[in-house]
Amino acid sequence: MSIERELMKRSGGKCELSGVTEDLQVYTLTPTRRGGLDENVLISKNLIAQIEQAETMDPNSWRCLNDSMWSEHEAVQVLSWRMLSRLGNQELLEQMYLDEDTLAWAQATGEGQEDENKIVHRDSNGVILQTGDSVVLIKDLKVKGSSMVAKQGTAVRNIRLDHENAEYIEGRVDGQTIVIITQYVKKT
Repeated sequence: MSIERELMKRSGGKCELSGVTEDLQVYTLTPTRRGGLDENVLISKNLIAQIEQAETMDPNSWRCLNDSMWSEHEAVQVLSWRMLSRLGNQELLEQMYLDEDTLAWAQATGEGQEDENKIVHRDSNGVILQTGDSVVLIKDLKVKGSSMVAKQGTAVRNIRLDHENAEYIEGRVDGQTIVIITQYVKKT
């Protein structure tokens, strides 16, 4: 059974954060630990857009976190914690209880950290990169452990950030996921 069908069954066909029933999509929390159903949530496309583009966040859309933070599913709890941190809602964060491993997973993306401690990924021009962005390679890159060469001008869509090193991102080139150094990319 597909992850989407499993999530539809788990959530009763509703967004696991807001409870809406339209425009639902699977959202995978990063960094992934074991993979599978336990690292995914079913949420509305509107909320996904706000997660991926922080500048478009509408605080009123996130009032649903008052309820979703009490979910029995770890991924929903982690996503709720991250969004409450981003919104700066200290009152609700203090009410949440996450065990040590779950809290470490929630904090792995840098949410809840002071800005000076947060890892920021920047392209060759200094533009901030975020998960889901598209970039273009500005130099031919030899891929270690492979005979493949990623050519200059290659578009890499839907990148993922390395949450431990600001110089590394991941993306798919010619069907293969590779690690790319940020100084060799330009955001499109």
